[in-house]
Amino acid sequence: MSNFKPTIEGNGIQYTLVGDYYVPTLKLPEEKRPIGKWGRMHREYLRITNMGLLNDLILTGKLWTYLADLNEQATDRCNLIIRQMMEAENITEELKARDQMTWVRAMNNIRNRAEEIVRYELIYSPAEGGM
Repeated sequence: MSNFKPTIEGNGIQYTLVGDYYVPTLKLPEEKRPIGKWGRMHREYLRITNMGLLNDLILTGKLWTYLADLNEQATDRCNLIIRQMMEAENITEELKARDQMTWVRAMNNIRNRAEEIVRYELIYSPAEGGM
């Protein structure tokens, strides 16, 4: 009856004929890693500031991988900053054994500063080139 092809490709996206319309053939990515706290923050940032990039990542199936990679990078960066700040400020296990409340205050302070640095550097910065 109709001479439409069952599938076509355009703009790097495959489309399937459904009735009289072509709809994108979306495949869920095979990514199993969690996006975590940092990935969720960045996804919300993209939703507010760069909806075009977010939609592109969703339609190409790369969003989950992108956010999981970013989460791993942010977690590693935060842990590195915390270790470096602990060394610089001489926050040791000895202090923890001697004065727990001082150690807890210092660690909370360090963690808050490290997370703020990571948010500034990785989470709330525009993605360059989409990846």
